[in-house]
Amino acid sequence: MLENVLAETSRMLTMLDTGFPAVHTMSGAEARALVEARVPPVDNLDDVDRTEDLGIDAEHGSIPVRVYHPHGEAQPRPVVVFLHGGGFVFCSIESHDGFCRRLARHTDSVVVSVDYRLAPEHPAPAAAQDAHAAVCWVADHAERLGVDPDRIVVAGDSAGGNLAAVVPLMVRDLGGPALAGQVLLYPVLAPDFSTPSYERYASGHFNTRDAMQWYWQQYVGGDPSSAALPEPAEHVVPLRATSLAGLPPAVVVTAGRDPLCSEGEQYAAALRDADVPVRHRHYPELFHGFLTIGSFGPAGAARELLWHDMRRLLAHPTGSAASATKEIA
Repeated sequence: MLENVLAETSRMLTMLDTGFPAVHTMSGAEARALVEARVPPVDNLDDVDRTEDLGIDAEHGSIPVRVYHPHGEAQPRPVVVFLHGGGFVFCSIESHDGFCRRLARHTDSVVVSVDYRLAPEHPAPAAAQDAHAAVCWVADHAERLGVDPDRIVVAGDSAGGNLAAVVPLMVRDLGGPALAGQVLLYPVLAPDFSTPSYERYASGHFNTRDAMQWYWQQYVGGDPSSAALPEPAEHVVPLRATSLAGLPPAVVVTAGRDPLCSEGEQYAAALRDADVPVRHRHYPELFHGFLTIGSFGPAGAARELLWHDMRRLLAHPTGSAASATKEIA
């Protein structure tokens, strides 16, 4: 079994490494166009009953969202506010459409996928502000959406994992609805490119150090080691938070063959140290982005565990004893 997983992982990494564009050599617009051209067609349209494309009014204009409604009549449902990955620069509602359909089906929740503003045209903290606005909008429009405002979970992958970590900090610091949980899938948490996982997996494993340095440059508007970050810095770099106390329960997923592995492990440990309940799922032989590749066989079991963990988060209203004190298991 393990030999089969390793062989399939090796084949997938070879395909990804040879096929994914060298985004760090491009402008943001060029990289965005190339990545959009690679998005495969969605093959699981029937996983949900229907979708709605809506807009959230914001000071800068409208924030597009796509709402996924599962089959069945259960009301009100829990809700997942989903923030897509893409290095803060590319990807969209469309790139993660298939994953959001699976998420809605397997957690029996309404999913609200957010098309937040992208860098470099909109540097930090624009994306985080849009993510926070979306969570507040969901709570304010719970009846319209058919969701329970006491069972809101924020989730995201990669750069979206950064935003899913930032939103609970913003809710705590700036106000907003209490959250039932946060789900961080191989999250981008700090521009530190010398961690053990960066040293070990700088190249040859799909996500690279060169790409990550470029993503951070686009997001913060310059060299991340010297660029002035918006204040508070923890709303851009969650690992710089002086305190993680009072945050909602977390599910953190890390992949062993990922430059971001070390920072994900560090954040999970920091959450636990702050008495935040955490379920940390670590996949030592897998790589960045594996969960959203529907055709990648070894991701299937990991997705089943993710659905399980998320159903547990979504089952407990905000502030309930189970949500506040129980290890996610």
